[in-house]
Amino acid sequence: MNIEDFINNMTLDEKLDFIVGPGLPGQFGNDDVEVRGTVGIIRGVKGLPDIYLADGPAGLRIFPDRENNKYYATSFPIESMLASTWNRDILREVGEAMGEETKEYGVDVLLAPALNIQRNPLGGRNFEYYSEDPLVSGEMAASFVEGVQSKGVGTSIKHFVANNQETNRMKIDTIVSERALREIYLKSFEIALKAKPWTVMTAYNKVNGYYCSQSEYLIKKILREEWGFDGLVMSDWFAGDSGAHQVKAGNDLIMPGKSYQVLNYRIDEREEIKKGLNEGILTEEDIDEAIRNLLNLVIKTPKYNNYNYSNNPNLDEHAKTAYNAALEGIVLLKNNDVFPIKDKKVAVFGTAQIETIKGGLGSGDTHPKYVINIIDGFKEKNIDFDEKLYNIYKNKIEELRKEKYKPYHNDLGHTLYPRLPQNVIDNISYYADNNDLAIIVISRISGEFFDIDIKDFYLYDDEIKLIKEVSKEFRKRNKKVGILLNIGSPIEMATWEELVDGIMLIWQAGQETGRAVADIVKGNHSPSGKLALTIAKRFEDLPSLPFPVNGDEVIYDEGIYVGYRYFDTFKKEPLYEFGYGLSYTKFEYSNLDIKKDNEKLFISFNVKNIGGFPGKEISQIYIRAPKGKIDKPFQELKGFEKTKLLNPGEFQKINIKINIKDLSSYHEGWILEHGQYEIRVGASSRDIRLIEKIDL
Repeated sequence: MNIEDFINNMTLDEKLDFIVGPGLPGQFGNDDVEVRGTVGIIRGVKGLPDIYLADGPAGLRIFPDRENNKYYATSFPIESMLASTWNRDILREVGEAMGEETKEYGVDVLLAPALNIQRNPLGGRNFEYYSEDPLVSGEMAASFVEGVQSKGVGTSIKHFVANNQETNRMKIDTIVSERALREIYLKSFEIALKAKPWTVMTAYNKVNGYYCSQSEYLIKKILREEWGFDGLVMSDWFAGDSGAHQVKAGNDLIMPGKSYQVLNYRIDEREEIKKGLNEGILTEEDIDEAIRNLLNLVIKTPKYNNYNYSNNPNLDEHAKTAYNAALEGIVLLKNNDVFPIKDKKVAVFGTAQIETIKGGLGSGDTHPKYVINIIDGFKEKNIDFDEKLYNIYKNKIEELRKEKYKPYHNDLGHTLYPRLPQNVIDNISYYADNNDLAIIVISRISGEFFDIDIKDFYLYDDEIKLIKEVSKEFRKRNKKVGILLNIGSPIEMATWEELVDGIMLIWQAGQETGRAVADIVKGNHSPSGKLALTIAKRFEDLPSLPFPVNGDEVIYDEGIYVGYRYFDTFKKEPLYEFGYGLSYTKFEYSNLDIKKDNEKLFISFNVKNIGGFPGKEISQIYIRAPKGKIDKPFQELKGFEKTKLLNPGEFQKINIKINIKDLSSYHEGWILEHGQYEIRVGASSRDIRLIEKIDL
């Protein structure tokens, strides 16, 4: 295609049809589309094909019913679990699998990954985001993008930028310092751009007074000029309040278009842009620049290149990928000789053993062929469990399902489980007599549009009662109690964690949840996930309060002190620190060696399995800056690597390169202060094993 000739031959109406979507395809009864469940189309003007865009971060979100056939897509672990793998290879494999499904189901761009910072545990979309740390977020996103785009379809890294709460997300103004914006909230996007995503999606919210989709500073100055991004910029769906200002700011594609069909507060954006042209808000050259970016995307797509999609991706192989990702993302938080349970008989409490949550709601939801729940995983892996107890939960759920019971409310995301049937609590002593240990499953769900209710952050009275009674009856018989947390974002644990002997964070692991959990619980594999976020002792300990802000603006007055940066710098004890996770084995660190040139640090060390169980270790490098003119956190994560599977007695040499410029702070520009820097190598942010100092 000669892009300039194509543009010169377009009428203004054709140009506007191209940069503004035609509405929501495949949604709200709009079924006259090639791929049901897609959420956006780049309109095929002047003989071009329609280009399809679909969610999402945990799997391709399309409706399975099409042409009297079922086209299921794989449900992968949520992003907060994928980040807990700290494994770039796993993220790449997940991306490759999603990319194949995207391509083979006739979709051209996958609207993922989401890599906003997990600022507070009540964030409604935390499950869709990777981490509280920009390095982990950016590296995970980059590997995922590489995987997806290796299949010839595009990605959209989102939501650019500082979209950290759902409450009032369409209009709230995020007031954030330039330094915090650069070092925390923008940094993950900057890192992810090394994978060359086809598109960037701007956020709903404002930043310092301007809608992100209408901010020339964010789009033109930072994204385009400073970072050199030459791909497509699109709006989030119904974002901003002026199509003309969006195009002027460098937002190339306005999604989904024709917003009056669903929301009544906007006219057709095409008319809005025409009006802006007449008023001098933008020029036709601004529109032409958007069209260049659109055409450069279109000519790369499977649709434009006449790819004959099969509707038959390799779902069996992708299920294995989902399982492997789930296996590596499970985090063992506490273990006083509970896990692995080996050949013991277990009493499993909680309806989530059956109504296991696969993932979150909204654009991060998925439609898989099946979900292996926890108890089915136990059955498949031959874990001996109390069938009498299981049948009580099973019968209760079957009874509720006849009443059109739903395990959760599809809008608000609050759990509605009958968590404690009375005939369970009355007979706990019986179950304690007849089983070797107890496992209690606690679940929560959240989703797009709403932040998590503070009530869901804490356990409910019946959940606390269950834990107390099970703990009392089993422990007085010298039997152990374990907890499985089937959640997408941290909940309060400090008030009850002493009542149990083990806690396993199983997240929401997609369609293979039960299999992966059972294999870790039984000891077929050692847990190797670690936290990519901090779990506080108390909600009041968090620096990001109040949250969420229900008003017109939210002030990020914690600045750069997000997550572990706050807890470490201000000596606040977390319950479980950033980077933490237990294994069934132990690892020894040795032989730290540091070299440097003008641009990079070259850090190497050995990690050895000194326990009795095969396992993988996640090594983390934190760097402590010298005291200078600019306040710095106590330490910051600057590198990480996960080992291969190490057998007992086996070691691996880890080599990590760190760009010296990445140790800079932002103060009217990037500044690296001279002095002695401390290189801190550890198993978590609070478990530092090797230290060496170096002058820079």
